Amino acid sequence: MDNLAFWAIIGAATLATILVLARRILAVSADETSDDVETMSSDMKVYRDQLSELDRDITRGTVSKEDAERARVEISRRLLEADKAAQSRKSAKDAPHGLTRTTMGIIAVVLAVGSLGLYWTIGVPGAPDFGRAKRIAISDEVRQNRPSQELAEAQMPVWAGPPVDAPADYIELVDGLRKAVAGRPEDPRGLDLLAQHEAALGNLVAARTAMGQLLELKGDTATADDFARQAELMINAAGGFVSPDAESMLRSALERDPGHALARFYSGLMFAQNGRPDLAFRLWRRLLEEGPTDAEWWPAIRDQIGDLAALAGENYTPPEAPVMPPVAGLSGPSAEDIEAASDMSGEERAEMIQSMITRLSERLATDGGTPEEWARLVSVLGVVGDTERAAAIWAEAQTIFAAHPEALETVRAAAQQAGVAQ
Repeated sequence: MDNLAFWAIIGAATLATILVLARRILAVSADETSDDVETMSSDMKVYRDQLSELDRDITRGTVSKEDAERARVEISRRLLEADKAAQSRKSAKDAPHGLTRTTMGIIAVVLAVGSLGLYWTIGVPGAPDFGRAKRIAISDEVRQNRPSQELAEAQMPVWAGPPVDAPADYIELVDGLRKAVAGRPEDPRGLDLLAQHEAALGNLVAARTAMGQLLELKGDTATADDFARQAELMINAAGGFVSPDAESMLRSALERDPGHALARFYSGLMFAQNGRPDLAFRLWRRLLEEGPTDAEWWPAIRDQIGDLAALAGENYTPPEAPVMPPVAGLSGPSAEDIEAASDMSGEERAEMIQSMITRLSERLATDGGTPEEWARLVSVLGVVGDTERAAAIWAEAQTIFAAHPEALETVRAAAQQAGVAQ
């Protein structure tokens, strides 16, 4: 649609609105008013005649005084109503035409100027017409012509090396792991660990490369978690951009598990980046309502879904963020535990502590956990002198909570206390 046709439609719509209002304001024509007044005058004459006839009936004694009084009240009421209606019609007929024309002029100016001002403020003058089919076609074209993973990574800053607060012995361990994997490239456990620790150091390109080798090694035995993990590494390596290569990983994950939450989250991000907020909103709304609320992606969806709903044309209020109850595993030892520990030897107490550390480590590795749980693990490892593992857990926590500064500060405080962070 060209600009001339657009403004012609706008002008016609404004004029039509003004004419509708004018018809309402100037609706009472002279002929209609005259007819109505004559009709009401006739009604009033009938009521007056009825009052006169009622007086004659009283004189003749054909009606009792009580019945006559009730009839007189009713006829008088109708007579007053007819008189009021006639006066109203006469006032409408005699209304100053200049006043109504002035009112219509003011209304016309307010409508025209107000409508155009509102459109100029919140609209996009000069923008081309985008029907639904055209918007979808443009979205598909943008999606098909996205930069590749390699091109997206090339636009990111080159990895500057490990974080300054990463312990030297941890860096040496990762160097040793790199050499071990280079010597045994078909060791799945080594590739898995290398991808994990490269990501912990922020070396995301190396992490997704190791994970890619692991996927090739696993072949048909690769799981939905494996593909979703690789997609996340690729997206992070590209600065949050979902490349066609990352999308392929997401599809592979969803083919194996259509309900995989992390793959659905990043699929929604991909749609949002490519002009399909409607599809992104559907995915994220279901994820947000399904939960769990302690998932890493849940706060990210909740923070952004309001804007996404507006873009999708949806009126949606996200659920309130839950108040997290105290985690059972974070409480200190019970009185029974302390009493039992007092009867133990040094070796037995050390074994009990190691058992607690192992259970917490396994739970965090399997199910994830709150910042307080990660902080507790780092702190306990520091107390028992296992700074190597404390440093590794701290490095992993920096990756997990990178998007949540407050949570990261909770773990950082524990890492500083353990002597593995500045």
